[in-house]
Amino acid sequence: QLQLVESGGGLVQPGGSLRLSCAASGFTLGYYAVGWFRQAPGKEREGVSCLSSSSGGDTYYADSVKGRFTISRDSAKNTVYLQMNSLKPEDTAVYFCAAELLGRRITSIQNMCLMPGALRDWGQGTQVTVSS
Repeated sequence: QLQLVESGGGLVQPGGSLRLSCAASGFTLGYYAVGWFRQAPGKEREGVSCLSSSSGGDTYYADSVKGRFTISRDSAKNTVYLQMNSLKPEDTAVYFCAAELLGRRITSIQNMCLMPGALRDWGQGTQVTVSS
């Protein structure tokens, strides 16, 4: 099982910013597509943003976060980030990252973001609360 650790969550006022980190250990994260997902109380886990492996650089964003969130990778640190700006109360959720080797099972980063139930390797999550 891949080891992923999320960090960077917290309490922020509406309009504020946070940067989440997803750090990998024991494997090279650059070979994998990586996605950020979130789950609010009583709701299903949803894809927020996904990033292809280092050889690609393609990104996918959910409509609800386009223009506000940015996913990026630092291969030297074996870490993927999610920069979240202009946060809204509806962004409140536990945020998780997941890593996947794209292939016949998950064919694209869009599929990865739209099919969280098919992913197997997750971090423990970090809480993001947007409230005044």
